Amino acid sequence: MSTPDVPLIEAPKKNPLFLILGGLVALALIAGLVYAVFLRGDENEKVTIGVVDSSEAYWQTYVDEAKKEGIDVELVNFTEYTQPNPALTNKDIDLNVFQHIVYLADYNVANDQDLTPIGSTAIYPLALYSKKYDDVADIEDGETVAVPNDPSNQARGLLVLQSAGLITLKSGGSIFSDLSDVDEASSKVKVKALSAELTVTSLEDLAAAIVNNDFVADAGLKPEDAIAQDDPSDPNAVPYVNVFVARAGDADDATYKKLVKIFQDSDAVQKELIEASAGTGVSVKTPVKDLASSLEKVEADTEAQKK
Repeated sequence: MSTPDVPLIEAPKKNPLFLILGGLVALALIAGLVYAVFLRGDENEKVTIGVVDSSEAYWQTYVDEAKKEGIDVELVNFTEYTQPNPALTNKDIDLNVFQHIVYLADYNVANDQDLTPIGSTAIYPLALYSKKYDDVADIEDGETVAVPNDPSNQARGLLVLQSAGLITLKSGGSIFSDLSDVDEASSKVKVKALSAELTVTSLEDLAAAIVNNDFVADAGLKPEDAIAQDDPSDPNAVPYVNVFVARAGDADDATYKKLVKIFQDSDAVQKELIEASAGTGVSVKTPVKDLASSLEKVEADTEAQKK
């Protein structure tokens, strides 16, 4: 029995354009799957931090340490101190680390903002040096001690002298104290104000002088030569502690708190932080509640001073 002839049916010819479009769709699906897998594998949180000294070695060490803890830190470097706070206010960055409480308070008051400290880094003490005395306790009654004449450092210098027991400031002193606040009758020494660069060159003629960090090395002095300086444990020094700063609404963010802890607890970061200051810096772990209290007081003082 013969097989009947069955007519051959040709498969329809595919449109080349259809083939191209189909290929593109397939590629898109594959790319989407790869991207999804990539995202699932990249679980690190990302935080941007504004700084003014990103070239310092401790920052790269800090970035590496944070990455180990699952946080990708992007440093945003600013060339002027006036830039990081507005950037934080405008949500261009998540945190900033460049300032002390006094600077932060002035920004908040001037701009009606509520940026807040969430952790401390270090204090860079303003110190008292002498070529005549090796111990602040040996300075004789009636001797003359110099402080810088610029308002910020003059006030801070006077607070250092008060903490060292050399003078008494009326009403306890503040970040706005000047020579008129010195209670001469209750003070051990006389105080004179000189331009910052002259305090160090006048050491030969004075019992002692407050010398800005900028002039210490150039004068052949070393941080360990200081006979008195800001005491990080003294409440008067808290306004000069450098801090991590966040927007008020982010103050309790767990990731941000973790970043503070990484900075404070990393031996490598701390070592390089102090080296960057030529040994003048002092690492501190000031409780956040103390930082907040200090900010509140300094803001109140700043507002009163501006009236």
